[in-house]
Amino acid sequence: MKLAMIGLGKMGGSMARRLLRAGMEVVGYDHDPKVVAQLSAKDEMSAAASVADAVAQLPIPRIVWLMLPSGEPTEQQIQALTPMLSAGDIIVDGGNSNYHDSQRRGAWLAEQGIGFMDAGTSGGVWGLENGYCLMVGGSVGVVKTMQPVLQVLAPSPEHGWARVGPVGAGHFAKMIHNGIEYGMMQSLAEGLELLRGKQEFDLDLAQITELWRHGSVVRSWLLDLTAKALQANQDLETIAPYVPDSGEGRWTVIESVDQGVATPVLTSALQMRFASRNERGYGFRLLSLMRNAFGGHAVKRTE
Repeated sequence: MKLAMIGLGKMGGSMARRLLRAGMEVVGYDHDPKVVAQLSAKDEMSAAASVADAVAQLPIPRIVWLMLPSGEPTEQQIQALTPMLSAGDIIVDGGNSNYHDSQRRGAWLAEQGIGFMDAGTSGGVWGLENGYCLMVGGSVGVVKTMQPVLQVLAPSPEHGWARVGPVGAGHFAKMIHNGIEYGMMQSLAEGLELLRGKQEFDLDLAQITELWRHGSVVRSWLLDLTAKALQANQDLETIAPYVPDSGEGRWTVIESVDQGVATPVLTSALQMRFASRNERGYGFRLLSLMRNAFGGHAVKRTE
């Protein structure tokens, strides 16, 4: 198969590499020409000078996978891309778009005969080696066409990817996934801050988190990353206790209001991120550290 990957940042670039390593052909474009040049030189990706150039290099039916920031960047790119495509072509949005936007875009593209698949993607900077968890929304036919790509991107051909429903369902599942992630991170940060605060015991947080990784009911990949990070530095004095939110947590809380479903843990976790921007505390430093560990998100440093 051959497809175009538009957006070669932390996720898009690694996904392109994983596909290339499996023998698939990838045409790549990014607004930063240095990124395109690096991938084409090192990983033998076909370079594109523009989105139009990328589309022109594709066989029919054409597949264009977008890995762009949610909101206007994705909206504008789909609007600009559509006139370049024909009936039977497919657009995949692998970013963290709001599922309402995906439903609207899918319906609009369907009117023109263009297939659309929303792929909620989890795996962060580790996806290149470990594979990505892909929560996919789309018609059965579109997903079947995309199956070989999904099987390569996932941890294995049989596991880590699935069509979870129609268009919009993939991004909805990823939205809830990220809301849960907020809650898990917050509980770890709070618990570890309590451990650190018991100064009379002089507890070693690296030792305890490593201990929990083996046999305990709270063991998880998130705990693995936290334990590894704490081995290097437990003071976190250079990390500012400032934790951004990328949108999915907010959308999850809004969805809970719309459905009338109580989500106190998820809501509180989101609120604590807001609080981190005005307060200073060890727990917030840990949250920032965890985001960097699994997703490669930038860490705000202290002055």
